[in-house]
Amino acid sequence: MLNMPRRVSIGLLALLVAMPANVLAQEQRAVPQSRQEMQLSFAPLVKQAAGAVVNVYAERIVRRMNPFAGDPFFEQFFGQRMPNRSEKQSSLGSGVILAEGMVVTNNHVIEGADDIKIALADGREFPCEILLKDESLDLAVLRIKSKERFPVMPLGDSDRTEVGDLVLAIGNPFGVGQTVTSGIVSALARNQVRSGDFGFFIQTDASINPGNSGGALMNMNGELLGINTAIFSRGGGSNGIGFAIPSNLVKVFLAAAAEGKTIFERPFVGATFDAVTSDVAEALGLKAARGALVVRVVEGGPADRAGLKPGEVITAVNGISVEHPDALGYRLTTAGLGKQATLTVQTGAGQRQVNLALNTAPETVPREERLLEGRNPFAGLRVANLSPKLATEMRIPAEKAGVVVTDVVRGSPAARYGFQPKDIVISLNGTTVTSTKALEAMLDDNPGFWRVEIERDGQRIRQFFR
Repeated sequence: MLNMPRRVSIGLLALLVAMPANVLAQEQRAVPQSRQEMQLSFAPLVKQAAGAVVNVYAERIVRRMNPFAGDPFFEQFFGQRMPNRSEKQSSLGSGVILAEGMVVTNNHVIEGADDIKIALADGREFPCEILLKDESLDLAVLRIKSKERFPVMPLGDSDRTEVGDLVLAIGNPFGVGQTVTSGIVSALARNQVRSGDFGFFIQTDASINPGNSGGALMNMNGELLGINTAIFSRGGGSNGIGFAIPSNLVKVFLAAAAEGKTIFERPFVGATFDAVTSDVAEALGLKAARGALVVRVVEGGPADRAGLKPGEVITAVNGISVEHPDALGYRLTTAGLGKQATLTVQTGAGQRQVNLALNTAPETVPREERLLEGRNPFAGLRVANLSPKLATEMRIPAEKAGVVVTDVVRGSPAARYGFQPKDIVISLNGTTVTSTKALEAMLDDNPGFWRVEIERDGQRIRQFFR
């Protein structure tokens, strides 16, 4: 206040004296007090963890049909059958070594791959095999085919993360080599980020770009906080909004792979849920439109036995608040199979607690999976009898029953007629389809005219074939 008038300076001093100490503390800016503080760096943390982050190379052979193959004119003209073409396609992503010889990455990095390799930060490469993968979670666990010991990144507790925490993202963006970016946790429990039934992401502003998929989002203790999996971008580059799968879900998935599971099973609830609207929140006396609204309960299922009713809202699991139905699924999955979860339920009469058993879905009817053959539009369909277990594996509502399409052989008549996996065959020529055996018997009659009714994504579709 060298050139400040005396009257102004006295007024300012009086204001400072009257100002609370906590406000003064907020206004102050900390400055480095020593040479050591001026040289603070993330480098020691990166050196400690970077060796556990690897590059993942996936190659797949794509066979392209010759457009003239099967054409009798061209085959006669060229004097031989037209050959099809094959070409290699490569994808590049990242991965994290989280257990001895086990790498976690995104499923979309290795999907459809015929050959997978990982490369360490020092340039060494090793072949890998897939232990477990899940498309809806976008996670995969690979095993390195080597007896060497590799650096491992410890798993952190993602539930202890708070918005504003410092984080580092490590991966291989655009294939330029291992890269480290820094940022903060921008938000938690994000959903509706991408298609699929998993929606519980950590959002960060640490730069994440194509090639970072499967890489590590790391906290300041050198622990894995999440697996980087998606970006929000209009042009393909980083806009400062990235998303990571929380480490607590990764931990459960990794444990399933270590146990030799080939399918990742989640707790069977026996109910469907929807988001809470402002009208529902007001009717139930909720302060905000948060939670999971019970829409339908399967008779005799875990939710039914726990006493859940349609119209009630689940607001917490084991005391942890539930923001939306995706968050409910996440909380139940990370709680662990074979355990019980305590649900906080809001009803019109008030709040209550219920205990929900967390077990896998039962297989109430044998699958009897069959590949349909013959001269009919269904040839090439692989079908199975639906049960809660199969419905859970295929991400179909658990209350569905009947015969479901599990796969369609490429190039088959069924594929040409537009059948898709998850189609539920309801009836054929006016007769209800009750099992795969019954469906196969109907096809043997071969009436030459087919009237089929299927359910796809909740919609009934009727088709006619000759």
